[in-house]
This record gives sequence, structure tokens and C-alpha cells, in this order.
Amino acid sequence: MSRVLLVDDEPSVRAALKELVQGRGWEPVLACSATEALEQLERADVLVTDFSMPEMDGLALLQAVRERDEWLPVILLTAHGSERLAVRAMKAGAYEYVPKPFDVDELALAIGRALEARLLRQRNRQLTVEHAIGRRLVFESANMRQVLAATARVAAREITVLVRGETGTGKELIGTLLHALSKRAGGPLVRFNCSAIPAELAEAELFGHVRGAFTGAVQARPGFFAQADGGTLVLDEVGELPLGIQAKLLRALQEGEIQPVGSGRVERVDVRIVACTHRDLRADVQEGRFREDLYYRLAVVELTVPPLRDRREDIPALAHEFALRYAERFGSEDVRLAPALIDRLVKADWPGNVRQLENVVARLVALSGGGEIGPDAFEATGAPAGGAARPAAAPRDGEETRTLRAQLDELERAVIARTMAAVRGNQSEAARRLGISRNTLTERLRRYELVTDAGDGAAATAGAAR
Repeated sequence: MSRVLLVDDEPSVRAALKELVQGRGWEPVLACSATEALEQLERADVLVTDFSMPEMDGLALLQAVRERDEWLPVILLTAHGSERLAVRAMKAGAYEYVPKPFDVDELALAIGRALEARLLRQRNRQLTVEHAIGRRLVFESANMRQVLAATARVAAREITVLVRGETGTGKELIGTLLHALSKRAGGPLVRFNCSAIPAELAEAELFGHVRGAFTGAVQARPGFFAQADGGTLVLDEVGELPLGIQAKLLRALQEGEIQPVGSGRVERVDVRIVACTHRDLRADVQEGRFREDLYYRLAVVELTVPPLRDRREDIPALAHEFALRYAERFGSEDVRLAPALIDRLVKADWPGNVRQLENVVARLVALSGGGEIGPDAFEATGAPAGGAARPAAAPRDGEETRTLRAQLDELERAVIARTMAAVRGNQSEAARRLGISRNTLTERLRRYELVTDAGDGAAATAGAAR
């Protein structure tokens, strides 16, 4: 339901506006001052405000809104004689102005047009973003819409961002969006998993090293900071960095300088940092596990990605998207998720969040023979039980990512082996059924040890039996 933020210091006018909005099927959000309106801005799809208000008038409110959300339509209610001020407001970015006392139908028409314009702008922006990142954005919930709107606002600003969220919520997507929507989009996007590298190698990986800097350093190698020069460096699970490396990271952030291991030379780099973590860094600071000065340097802006249990309305759209994605990947035909299955998914626990949901749907698609998939197949996967949501477990992102990839490879292997068995080893026919090229199929067969160099005749009898 579209939400209309109504701002007026007169209770009677607010009551009339509320009745108008409710009568058209929209949700009213009331504010008696501009200050109160700004506190509720993220809840609004359209803002309707009186022009003459104490403390902050409609024009000042419009300017404050534009600093926070350049796309939010603002409709001004102007008293007789203030048309000249209204024209100023239109030049400053107001969507429309309506004279007071307002005509109910005229104001409703203006709000309706503003909502349509808002929806069109959001869709166009979403398409632009999806093109930039090469994937669809799938969400229905208000809290994810707020996170993505905040991400879009922050992306254009050259500031460091800390992205918080439980494992599997989609922090990496936010990092990608921050890069794609920034002025650095033409530069490199580099990721460094702070939990996947031993402490003794983290410094060399981040800042690079010269030849002979340590045993095994047979040649110089640029670090992730140098690789991300002119672009964005995403530090996944930054809370896992050892304290000694944290001090050197702080210097790189403050001075824009790095020193490769074994080198006496300082190098300048131009890198924007996006840090991600599932940990409570504030608590880590209190317990001495994370540097306080580094925390404040990283958390210039904090974005929190909500867990899946707090946005269950996203589950149907996500499930359908994953089903389409893996049906194409596995060559499954006419895969559909039954309404009863969707209902089961919505009610299930998801301690691994979106990543776990993706894994379960991929497994359902891989093991299905096509057609409609019902709730019985879901029960057979050993997926989480329904009921009250429980707190997410806290495995490291890197560990869970490797597990997911291994499981998806196993599923892909099973689908290819089953298809090869069905076509009696005919690779050309198998590639056609799977919807992939012959070369791609050959590469997969060798990767999964389903065929030898002997060709079609040696297809995966042994592999299919595994």
C-alpha cells in the first residue's frame, strides 16, 4: 500500500487530509511539523505539506527532503496570495502545488500522479542498477526498500560505509550496489575476505609484497589495495582482522598510503572502503578485540541488512527468482513452485537467511524432474522446520560460502550425470537438453570426472552411479 506523509500544524486540516487519503486506499502518515516529518521520511512514497508552518516552512522542508531523498515527490498546499512562493518551490524541485482551501478531487489527482511518477522513477532506477550489477534486485518488504534507498543515497558520497547483517543476508549485494552507483563504477571492484586468510598472510594480501620479502615470495605481488586503486575495496568480515593489521588498515584509510611487505617505499592509493561484518563491532571495541579508532573510521555510515525472518514477504519473490535461475542452469523444464510450497517456505526458519533459501531452492530444482514442485519435496531436503524464527547461527561468511558452492557443484554434477545417462552418453544431445554449449558440457564433464578423454563413448556411467 502506498504511503502518503501529511504535514500540517492544524489538527483539523490533518484530519481532512487523512480522510481523503484513506478514502483513496492509501496509507496516511501524519506529522504536525516539518521536524516530525523528517523523522518519518523513509516511510513515505509522497509528501504533502502545508507551506506556512512555524519553525520550518514548506520551502525549507522541501530543501531538507531533497538532501535526503531526491526522488520523493513533494506536493505543497499554499494559501491564497502565496503563489509566488509556490513558484519558487516548484523551481526548487516540488512536484506540484495545490491552493488552500483545496479541492478534494484535485488534491487526490495530484497525489495519484505523484505516486505514479515515484513508481516509474523507482523502476527506471532499479533497471539501471540491475544492468550495472548484472542481476535482478528482488524484494517486496518495506525494510529492504529502505536499506536499498539508503544505499543509493550513500553511494554517490565519497565516504566509508560499514555494512552489518547476519550471515547470508546479502551484505555482498550492498557492497556491489555501493560501487555500481558511485562515481567509481568504471574502476575496479575488489573483494577481500578477512576471515579466509591466515593472520600472517593478511598484511601481504592487503598491501602487497616485494620479491624475497618472505619465504616463498619469489616475485613481487600487488595487494588488494593496489588492485582496487581508483575503485572500491570490499572488506568482508572485517571484524576478523588481527589487531596488528587493523593498525595498518587505519593508516591506509587515514593517509591513503600503503607499504608493501619488505619494501621501504610508501605508495599512494585512491580506494573507497566498504566494510562488511556479522559481528557487533561496538561490543568488540569494548572487549578490546577491535580498535575503536578504526571502528569510527569505517562506520562513517552504517547500513544494516535485515535478516530474512524480519522480511518474510520477500521469500516468495526470492524463491521464484532462484527457481528460474537454477532451472536455467540445470536445464530443467517448466519448473514451478506450488503455492503450498511457497507457504511452507514463508513459514520456515531460515538461520542462514537468503543464502540458505537459495541453497534449498537450488536443491529442489536440481532434484526435480521438472513441472510443479510441492511441499513434500521441501520436507525431503531436510530444510529448517517452520514455526517461530530462531536467531541465526554465526558461521563465518567464507566457510558458509564454500559450503554452498560445494553443494551447488554437487547438484550440478548430479543433474549432468542423470542427463548423460538418459541420453546414453550422447554429449551433443545432453548439451541440447541442458541448454548449454557442447564445449561447456565437455568442461563440466571433465571437472566432475564424469568422462575421460575418450569422448562420447566414455560418458559417465561410473559418475552417474556415485
